[in-house]
Amino acid sequence: DVIIDRVIIKEDSRSRIFESIETSTKMANGKVVINILGDKEIVMSENYACPLCDFSLPELEPRLFSFNSPYGACPVCKGLGVNLHIDEDILIPDKNLSIMDGAVASFQSGETLNIAYKKLRLVARHYGIDLYKPVKDLTRKELDIILYRSPDKLDLSLTTRSGSTLKSYDYFEGIITNLERRYMETTSPQIREWISRYMTELPCPVCKQTRLKDEALSVRINNKNIYEVTCLSIRDLIEFFDKLKLNHEQTEVSFLIIKEIKERLNFLKNVGLEYLSLNREASTLSGGEAQRIRLATQIGSRLSGILYVLDEPSIGLHQRDNQRLIDSLKEMRDLGNTLIVVEHDTDTMLQADYLVDIGPKAGTEGGYLVACGTPEEVMKNDKSITGRYLSGKEKIEVPKKRRKGNGKSIKLTGCKENNLKNISVEFPLGKFICVTGVSGSGKSTLVNEILCKILSSTINKSKEKPGKYRTVKGIENVDKIVNITQDPIGRTPRSNPATYTGVFDSIRDVFASTKEAKIRGYDKSRFSFNVKGGRCEACGGDGVKKIEMHFLPDVYVPCDVCNATRYNKETLKIKFKGLNIAEVLNTRVHEALSIFENVPKVYKTLKIMEEVGLGYVELGQSAVTLSGGEASRVKLAKELQKKPTGKSVFILDEPSTGLHQDDIKKLLVILNRIVDNGDTVIVIEHNLDIIKQADYIIDLGPEGGDFGGTVVATGTPEEICKVKESWTGKYLKDYLK
Repeated sequence: DVIIDRVIIKEDSRSRIFESIETSTKMANGKVVINILGDKEIVMSENYACPLCDFSLPELEPRLFSFNSPYGACPVCKGLGVNLHIDEDILIPDKNLSIMDGAVASFQSGETLNIAYKKLRLVARHYGIDLYKPVKDLTRKELDIILYRSPDKLDLSLTTRSGSTLKSYDYFEGIITNLERRYMETTSPQIREWISRYMTELPCPVCKQTRLKDEALSVRINNKNIYEVTCLSIRDLIEFFDKLKLNHEQTEVSFLIIKEIKERLNFLKNVGLEYLSLNREASTLSGGEAQRIRLATQIGSRLSGILYVLDEPSIGLHQRDNQRLIDSLKEMRDLGNTLIVVEHDTDTMLQADYLVDIGPKAGTEGGYLVACGTPEEVMKNDKSITGRYLSGKEKIEVPKKRRKGNGKSIKLTGCKENNLKNISVEFPLGKFICVTGVSGSGKSTLVNEILCKILSSTINKSKEKPGKYRTVKGIENVDKIVNITQDPIGRTPRSNPATYTGVFDSIRDVFASTKEAKIRGYDKSRFSFNVKGGRCEACGGDGVKKIEMHFLPDVYVPCDVCNATRYNKETLKIKFKGLNIAEVLNTRVHEALSIFENVPKVYKTLKIMEEVGLGYVELGQSAVTLSGGEASRVKLAKELQKKPTGKSVFILDEPSTGLHQDDIKKLLVILNRIVDNGDTVIVIEHNLDIIKQADYIIDLGPEGGDFGGTVVATGTPEEICKVKESWTGKYLKDYLK
C-alpha cells in the first residue's frame, strides 16, 4: 500500500479528495483504499472488477453475450460448446482383440504405421505390457501409456528396412495423443477426414457447454445468467419475464426491451412452439418447427400489404396445436396481408377463404385446375379428389379388427434421454405401431435416438451411440432394422430413383441384350453415365457443366455436346421399344410400367414404386430435387423389393409429410402389407388417418418439453380414446366414428 493523502473532511476539502483519488487510481490500476478512522476500510475500483480478486468485466455491450462473436465466445471451444476428441470406443471397437491382432482401428499396413508399431513394441517391452493380451484385460495404467503418454523418456531409436537408424530419446506420445496432434497440425483435408472417423464431440471442459466467457456468465438478472435464461422453455421464459422484479429506474430503462421480448415469446407460443428452449440448435429442429419460427418472426414484424407463401406449415404439428397455427395465419391476414398456403391438412383447408385444387392426379395426369372457390364450393365438385375427401365421400376406413401380433416384444426401461422421464416402454412385434403425442413430447427421442440406435448398433454394428436407457430386452426377436428417414437419397445430380432402387441395373441389362448392342459389342457398362465409354465425356456424364463465378454461386448450364442427355451419340443409337437410354430415364414410373411390362425384374420394382405413390416421378429425376416425403418413399420402395424375414422392424418418421389423403391411403396399403408379412412397422405420426389404422399406440406427453416425456397411454386406438389425459385420444374420437 502507498499512502496518498490524509484528510480531515471539511467543506473546502472536496477538490483535494478528488485529486487524491485520481492519483491513487492512476498508480494502482484504477483502485483506491479509503480507511475511515474508527470505521471499516473501503476498497473501490473504477473498473468493472472485483476489488479482492481482480476479476474484471469489459464494458457491457450486446456482443459480449453472443457466442458467435470472438468478444463473448469461450476461448477454448470458440463458442461451439464442444471439442472434438478421439473416442476410445471408436478407436478400439472390439476390446476382445489384442493390439497385435488389430484392435486399434487406425493401425493399418504401411511404412509409417509399421514404425508406430515398432515404437509401441519398444514401450511395451520397457513397461512389461503384453500386446498379445485382449485390450479388455489390460490395466487402466497400461492402457493410458499406450493411448496417451509414457510417464518416462525412453530410447525409441529404430532401424528402418533400408538399414538407416532413426534415433529418438523422448516420451512415447501415445496413439490418441498422436492422432489429436496430427489432426490439429495437418493441412491435408484427407488426413483430417480420416482422423475424424475416430473422433467424437465432448463437452468443453472450460465453459461446460455454455459457449460463453466467464465475463458474460457473471452478469445476472434475478440470479440467472444469459445461458440459464436461454435454457428455459418458452413457456417458462414467459413466466420468468412476467415475474421479473425491477426497481423504478430499472423498469424505466428496460420497459421497451421487455415488452418486445414478451411479444416475440408469445408469437412463438401461439404457433405451438412453447416447449422449445431458446438455446436449441437449429440443426435439431424439424422442418415444420423451423418454418413456424420464421412465421413467428413475420407475425412480430406487424407488416401489411405483404404476400406470404407457406409450404405445409402444419408439418410436425399435433392437432391440438393446429388451431393456434391457423389463428396465427388468420391474424396475419387480418393485418392486410395475403397468404398462399400449400397444404394437405384438412382443418387448414376447411378454414381457408379460397381453395385452389390442382390435379386431378400427379405427374403427366396432373397440372390442371380442377376446382377453385370456397371450401364448400370445392366439396360440391365431384371431379376434385380433395373435395371428395373434405366432404367425406372418400375416406380412409377404420380397420375392422386389430392385429394381435406374434406375442414377442422389445422392452426398454429407464429411458432418460432429453426430456424423457425415466420411462419404460414395450413395443409389441408383428404389429403396426404408432408413437404419438404433442410436438416436443419425446417421440423422436424415444424411437430415433434410443430404439433405432440400439437396434442399429446391435444388428448392423453401427457406431452411433444410443440415448440414455437402462436395459433392453427382446432384441433377439429382430434380425433387421430398416430406418426410413426423409434424408436425401443422394447429394449429387448423379443419384436418382432408378439408381437408388437398383432398377437401373436391370434396365441396362435390357439395353445390353438388344440385337444392335450385341452386334456392336456393348455390355451393360456402356449404358452407365458413371463409366467411360458410353457417357458424354464433355460433361463426364453429368448432363450439365459447372461454370465457376468466383465470388458468386456456381452456375450449372446444360451440356452443349450431349444436350443434357449424359450419353454420347453412339450409345443413344441403341433403342428398346423405340426409346434410347436417355429417353427411358426421362419417363415417369407409370409410363415405364407399360414399356417394361414383359421384363419381370424391372416391372416388379416399378410396380412397387407406383404403389408407394411415386408413379409420377421420373426414373432419372435428380435426387436433389426430391422432397423429403418422396425420398422416404424411394427408400421404402427399395426395401420392399427384398424378401420379408418376419423379424424386420421398419421405422418411419412422419411418412405423411407432403402427402395428400389419397396418397396416404396408398401408403397405408403398403405399410399394412409389411405387417401382414409378419414384420413390424413403427411410425412417429400426427396424422389421425394413419393413427386410426394402428394396431397399437404409444402416446407420450402430456405436453411438450419439460412437461412431456412420460407415457400417457398405450393400447389400441379405441383404448387411447378412453384416457382423458391423452390429447391424441381426444382428437382421435371423431376419426373412429
